[in-house]
Amino acid sequence: MIRNAWEYLRAQFSADVAMDLGTANTLLYIRGQGILVNEPSVVALDANTGAVQAVGLEAKRMFGRTHAKLRTIRPMKDGVIADFEVTNQMISYFIKKVLTRYRFLRPRMVVGVPTCITQVEKRAVIDSALMAGAREVYLVDEPMAAAIGVGIPVHKAEGNMVIDIGGGTTDVAVVSLSAIAYGESIRVAGDEMDEAIVRYMRLNHHLNIGIFEAERVKMAVGNAFPQVEPLTTDVKGLNVKNGVPTAIRVDDSEIREAMKEPVGNIITATLRALEKTPPELSADIHSNGVYLTGGGALIRGLDKIIEEKTTLKVYIPSEPLTSIVRGVGAILDNFQEMKKVCIN
Repeated sequence: MIRNAWEYLRAQFSADVAMDLGTANTLLYIRGQGILVNEPSVVALDANTGAVQAVGLEAKRMFGRTHAKLRTIRPMKDGVIADFEVTNQMISYFIKKVLTRYRFLRPRMVVGVPTCITQVEKRAVIDSALMAGAREVYLVDEPMAAAIGVGIPVHKAEGNMVIDIGGGTTDVAVVSLSAIAYGESIRVAGDEMDEAIVRYMRLNHHLNIGIFEAERVKMAVGNAFPQVEPLTTDVKGLNVKNGVPTAIRVDDSEIREAMKEPVGNIITATLRALEKTPPELSADIHSNGVYLTGGGALIRGLDKIIEEKTTLKVYIPSEPLTSIVRGVGAILDNFQEMKKVCIN
């Protein structure tokens, strides 16, 4: 009786947290309040003491611009934790930022993770969240969360395909009956596209640019399918021949060529998933189409080239960047019923 009363009070006065712990961005959804954090997964540390100096957008502005006494870190790599201690500090910072009213009660957390991470990597996510202050942690596959976030009825005996392209990983999954019937995760996504642009600029224009300049170029003119109206942007960096900072103008066709390999890998993973999907689910996917989510869904023409290669209709939700965290938030809002979609 006492335990039931305590559970009731804890449910009433604690704020449960849904988190999309991404390579590029971390998003937090608070039950009853919505998405309160959407910031880059970047931390700035004092090089001598290891003390946190900045987190999120402020730290991203410092990336590549720091002096010897300050270093900036992206603690997530390819969708998993690369630096455990710094990830703990980052999660703790974001939780304290949004849960100032509930510090005396530890929150329940549900965290989205890539489909094919290892048990060790899952354990690292759980331990990191517990050390950051969670009382209990549940994991959910990111494509499952994305499917819920875009409104797919995942509980039905009906196949739906989701392609979630994040910063570090691309997850391709077929969802049916509140589970993933087939799932695959490749460590090719937005970061790989940025690195491809960096390589292209160095090889073809002898221009050395930073990873966030490459990300800006991708967002400005990046595309996977020829555009009706040409796009151009100025790319700023260091000329490797004379060592002088310079800027050159590039168009969308060059950036499309630069990103050709990572885009091709994503299409190959999609075709492989379709090939391995059982016939009945394949028939459903033919009727329902494919849902494209994550930041990669914003690449111009990516839906068109997937449609061309698969002959399936591709749908992009209105807010693909927040699909996962909205899905994880929906699990929190109706936890007892939706708990079954979490990973055992």
